[in-house]
Amino acid sequence: MKRRKFLALSAGLAASALAALPKAKITRIRCYKSPGDAARRQSKVPPLFNQSTNVVVVETDAGLTGIGEGGAKDTLEQCAAALIGRDPFRIEDNWQTVFRGYFYPAGREKLHALGAIDMALWDLKAKALGVPLYQLIGGAAREHIECYATGFPSKGTLSQTARACVEAGYRALRIGPADGNPWDRFETTRRTYEMCREVREGAGKDGGWAVDFHTRFDFPDAVRLAKQIEPLAPYFVEDLVRSENPEIYKVLRGQTSVPIAVGEQFGAKWDVNMLIENHLIDYARVTVPNAGGITEFIKIMALCETHNVGLIPHFTGPISEAALVHLCGAFSGPALMEMLPRATGGVSYLPQCFDFRNGKLWLNDRPGLGVTFDEKQLPLLTEVTEAAQPTPIYRRPDGSITNW
Repeated sequence: MKRRKFLALSAGLAASALAALPKAKITRIRCYKSPGDAARRQSKVPPLFNQSTNVVVVETDAGLTGIGEGGAKDTLEQCAAALIGRDPFRIEDNWQTVFRGYFYPAGREKLHALGAIDMALWDLKAKALGVPLYQLIGGAAREHIECYATGFPSKGTLSQTARACVEAGYRALRIGPADGNPWDRFETTRRTYEMCREVREGAGKDGGWAVDFHTRFDFPDAVRLAKQIEPLAPYFVEDLVRSENPEIYKVLRGQTSVPIAVGEQFGAKWDVNMLIENHLIDYARVTVPNAGGITEFIKIMALCETHNVGLIPHFTGPISEAALVHLCGAFSGPALMEMLPRATGGVSYLPQCFDFRNGKLWLNDRPGLGVTFDEKQLPLLTEVTEAAQPTPIYRRPDGSITNW
């Protein structure tokens, strides 16, 4: 009897949630040009496609709106046109329609645009239900997300800077390799090791520091440096070699014991699944909107949990950082978020965004992503109101999408 009551209650709650969603269609998708990229860099030339912080707003005939971030004009227009007139709450189906809806598979630049729209659809749905996003993906698994700092303001020596970073509440300070141009492999490797040793001294305890090789080292030098710093106990070592051939980690993994973090240059789950499933990395650096948005990131989270791999998403724009708080907040495995200290103070066109204090990002109860957008502060880049789908979409008898 108790089981029947429980099932009836669960069914009732699910029905109530569905009933709370009105009938709606997507009528317009707008994109506003942000003043810089994810690193707050401003330039006369277009910023990096995959670090765009353009603001995307999805509008419906029910008066509901959602906010996302990312994409470029052309890629956003193509993705948006495929969704006009569609049900905004069928997020998975919408994602598959955009991803599969053209002859060529979506590349990483298009995924960034799809991710921006997908982010806005999740924001819209959670706001329609009056709950924060993390409640739709399992609820909170932690109270806050620890952060590590990239580009922490110098306090003198690297040791002094590392100490100040940890004292400010960050879990770790991350440094890059030594500069050198022309690049002398032996000198740069030696200098990078010395930097790691110094920052380790200042961090004060194991794991209070990390280093990003920036894919800059050739394979033998990356291996040699990784082995040298093993006794210094880094939290992680990032992007040891170039990312075009993930298979190289099958060789590299056996040559060092440092925790490996890889993925900021990747997109959808197919880019990183081999590394996760073979436990060739310890942390996935995949982020949103680069992965194609929240829909795809949730699937990568499941892959990571299955194979005991943690999450260390790459930093991105402020709206995406807010989305990552919900995603990492609902993830039960190890999670650490990257933050640029200079980007923790918010931006004027987002009166509400992520909640950052004491070196950590905190969950909140605001509906959706918890973000509000003042559209008057940014110029309109483009808007789409007409549907277009040049490649046929085929569906199975049950209505699910299949390949064209």
